[in-house]
Amino acid sequence: MVTTTYQVQGMTCGHCVAAVSAEVGELPGVEQVQVDLAAGRLTITSQHPMEAETVRAAVDEAGYDLVDA
Repeated sequence: MVTTTYQVQGMTCGHCVAAVSAEVGELPGVEQVQVDLAAGRLTITSQHPMEAETVRAAVDEAGYDLVDA
């Protein structure tokens, strides 16, 4: 298992958390998604390393922005 943390910009409420969790949770290989609204953090546990652009596309689909590291 691989755990990776990203910063997400634009989340302001529980609906935001649910939207990001749902989109990222649909990605192949994702086992667990945790979103910390206060910190703007997205933590993904997956079967293999996730491509940043794949995660970015899912977060974008939810209506938010992945912050470049």
